[in-house]
Amino acid sequence: MLRLAAASLAGTAVEFYDFFVYGTAAALVLGPLFFPTFSPVAGTLAAFGTFGVGFVARPLGSVLFGHIGDRRGRRPVLIASLVLTGTATVAVGCLPTYEVIGTAAPVLLLVLRFLQGLGLGGEWGGAVLLTVEHAPAGRRVLWSSFPQIGPSLGFLLANGVMLGLSATLSDAQFASWGWRIPFWAAGVLATTGLWLRSALAESPLFLDIDDHARVPLVEVVRRHWRLVLLTAGALAIGYAVFYTTTTWSLAYATERLGVSRTVMLACVMATVAVQGILTPLFALVGDRYGRRPLCLTGCACTALWMFPMVALLATGEPMLMLVGFLGAGLALITMFAVIAAYLPELFEPRVRCTGAAVGYNLGGVLGGALTPIVATTLAERGGRVPWGVGAYLTAVALLSLGCFALLPETRPVRVPVSDPAPGRGVGTR
Repeated sequence: MLRLAAASLAGTAVEFYDFFVYGTAAALVLGPLFFPTFSPVAGTLAAFGTFGVGFVARPLGSVLFGHIGDRRGRRPVLIASLVLTGTATVAVGCLPTYEVIGTAAPVLLLVLRFLQGLGLGGEWGGAVLLTVEHAPAGRRVLWSSFPQIGPSLGFLLANGVMLGLSATLSDAQFASWGWRIPFWAAGVLATTGLWLRSALAESPLFLDIDDHARVPLVEVVRRHWRLVLLTAGALAIGYAVFYTTTTWSLAYATERLGVSRTVMLACVMATVAVQGILTPLFALVGDRYGRRPLCLTGCACTALWMFPMVALLATGEPMLMLVGFLGAGLALITMFAVIAAYLPELFEPRVRCTGAAVGYNLGGVLGGALTPIVATTLAERGGRVPWGVGAYLTAVALLSLGCFALLPETRPVRVPVSDPAPGRGVGTR
């Protein structure tokens, strides 16, 4: 289990590194390079627009790779998704800017971002399911929390590289060629991830399935559409908070408040590091007390903290901003530490890769794709304190709270059967 969890963590970290390095570049440099004819705010919005395309592609990737995962196995998904995402990320680092090839530059940027999202849409489902379906029933949340650390580790890698370049290069050097280095590094990381994943065994639960779904998406839509919509709505707040603190806040603080890029990256990285460290601890609580209670608690705390968070951000003081981010991060990880076990348990094994991945990535569209754009627009129209952003995040948190309230608990109370009743997952109460 430790070897399997480590391989899943490493590959997930690589793929999320690819995804996050684009988000950070969009906040810091892509606007002027690929949309130079726009005003500063419009250029940032345009860059965030290409950022959002990755989220739109993620559900499509979950459908494509979910079909493979439910029909051919979880392991092939891990290999194919990593190759696709890594290749697209390296290509972004090689892409000429608007100054060199004109309007073809933003168009190609859009295409590559779409391919990034397509690959990441398959990654999460394959990595999580392979871990969950190998894990003992009483420790599913703990073992599945390892790939959930991957987003935090990937973010730290992406922004650590950005922070190092930002601290050592001039603004001109960073804008000229420095921003490309993190994208090129994705090739090395992807190769390492492929090596680690090459020896993984297929899920024993998948091998035990006798009747594989002919078209998993059709079965999910017909029999589990309500479950997919509820999981998407439930996860929306996690994405909204994460990308508000890690992407939008970078642009807001550097452009509106005059905070240095290095300070902002350091604050955000500290928050994400705490999230990664605490994920296994919250996972143990999820194994002991259940998945749903932690999700409800995390949503409620998020709704209460959003207005204080934006007020602390608006001060421009590093320590106060860090406090605001940490509060949001703790509320977020209370939910997401258990999600990797919770979502697969909600779906029956024969359509689990498609159902769990589609719900997870639709939540990304609802909460992540539009949040940087909405937050930028609301902050531009407001005063120094972006209260509109706080109101938007609170509303999303309440929506997610309602969705979690309608989902069942899935903590095992006995040894799970191999093919549970439709619509209920392995080990549901």
